[in-house]
Amino acid sequence: MNQRSSIRIVFVLSWFLIAGSSSAHDLVLRGGIVYDGSGRPPVAADVAVVGDRISAIAPPGRLIGLEMLDVDGLAIAPGFINMLSQADETLLADSRSLGDLYQGVTLEVIGEGLSMAPLNDALRERLLQRRGRARYDVNWTTMEEFLDHMERRGMACNLASFVGAGSVRLQVVGNGNRRATEEELRRMQNLVRRSVEEGALGLSSALIYAPGSYADTEELIALARISAESGGIYATHLRSESHRLLEALDELFRIGREGETAVHIHHLKASGESNWPTLDRAVEAIEEARGEGIKVTASMYAYTAAWTGLDAAMPPWVQEGGNRAWLERLDDPEIRSRVASEIETPGGDWENYYLAAGSADRIRLVGFQSSGLRPLTGMTLAAIAERWDMTPPEAIIDLVRKDGSRVGAVYFVMSEKNLRRKLVLPWVGFCSDERSMAAEGAFLKKSAHPRAYGNFARVIGQFVREEHVMTLEEAVRKLTLLPAEILQLKDRGQIEEGAYADLAIFDPAQVHDNATYEEPHQYAEGMVHVIVNGEFAIRSGEPTGARPGRSIRGRGWRGHETGRADKIERMKEGAH
Repeated sequence: MNQRSSIRIVFVLSWFLIAGSSSAHDLVLRGGIVYDGSGRPPVAADVAVVGDRISAIAPPGRLIGLEMLDVDGLAIAPGFINMLSQADETLLADSRSLGDLYQGVTLEVIGEGLSMAPLNDALRERLLQRRGRARYDVNWTTMEEFLDHMERRGMACNLASFVGAGSVRLQVVGNGNRRATEEELRRMQNLVRRSVEEGALGLSSALIYAPGSYADTEELIALARISAESGGIYATHLRSESHRLLEALDELFRIGREGETAVHIHHLKASGESNWPTLDRAVEAIEEARGEGIKVTASMYAYTAAWTGLDAAMPPWVQEGGNRAWLERLDDPEIRSRVASEIETPGGDWENYYLAAGSADRIRLVGFQSSGLRPLTGMTLAAIAERWDMTPPEAIIDLVRKDGSRVGAVYFVMSEKNLRRKLVLPWVGFCSDERSMAAEGAFLKKSAHPRAYGNFARVIGQFVREEHVMTLEEAVRKLTLLPAEILQLKDRGQIEEGAYADLAIFDPAQVHDNATYEEPHQYAEGMVHVIVNGEFAIRSGEPTGARPGRSIRGRGWRGHETGRADKIERMKEGAH
């Protein structure tokens, strides 16, 4: 036996003594500080990956892999979960998801009230018309087909979806402001059941927007019960986040109780200065409901401004029938006069974001379809009204008429005190409630809320490191395992053997957001590596171009029981 062979035998024997008799790991992250998602204090450890799973966690120096990556002193956390994303269409236009990926987000959750599936011919045409400059195919009908389509085309991140209560209502009832008949309700229930069995996380509603606002509580209970029976949860943009917040919570608790379902609040807030004191009472009501056994949770974004459309400043009756009917009504001078009056009249039975903002200079216009109006991007409603020599309500109406859309707007409606109050609630996770975009190309033609690029980095940089509102281990829990538990996702949101290898590796001293209201298209910094299903999506601070993302099916997915899981796994292997 020659010397080289002897050295090789010694090396192999040493390797087995260190790593045991199992095969070598594909990757070992060596020397990191592991925040496992549980909220427990971090530990120094190596983390190993084989394929798409975490294969081992061990004290430093104990693991050997085909690739050894030094992450000395960096935090290793589960990939962050965006509990409410508006990235559905942006992922179709650009599957890199860079705005969130640079913040460590590995899972986007979509479907607030309206979802990308199920579709009928009318909803497909509606979606095609909304594409704008983006061009993508809409060749699916069911939830299963949509999730399969997204996975086959490739994504840098993972994706999961609710089925929208508004979408099933549009498909069955249409845009009318009326109660569903018994037959229509059964058809809606069938759509919800099928969608949850095909992978939707559950049912989601958006009750301040048409057509979601047209659904009564009984309809929502009936749909939420079917979602729960099929394995899903119920999530909602509450019917009011301002002067009727407590009433909206009572409705939610009733849906949870009578629908026998876990309930989740999208972006919990108390909008409007006069309503800010209500948040404490809302938190008390939620915790009382939780004490009674109703599973209530919530998400939030780390800013005091909301992002929505000017439709949130107009009464629902004028929007009945859809976009075309809405615009046709606004062509009538008498209707315009009535709408302008209702916009500035307190005490209405609808959610009025114009009044919640408090003044026209606290509303910033950020999203136009018309190239002729895009020079107004970033201006306040007050400045536009002054330029056009009209009142702010008249300017709202004219902006919608001229643009032919709901017009994106940022409303400054929340308080810093309430923001910090929500941050520490143990049952509140995080969401961006925004698109995930690239700071380049067509995306720069529209403005955005800075939370599109900075929400998750802001949690760590400002509220953990700078202000010490919470510990990093608690922030990681609220970004990872908590949302995975709420959404009933298996083997996601945690660092443990056998869990999927979605990992965010970052320098806690360097993570920070750069996006502002004036200049929102700026990436966050501080993420060194981001791993999705065992593959690097970001390496050494730069996107790799890999598309390892998958469509994540909910607990009710029938494939878990019928053996279709194996088929899907084979499809994934072929796609990647």
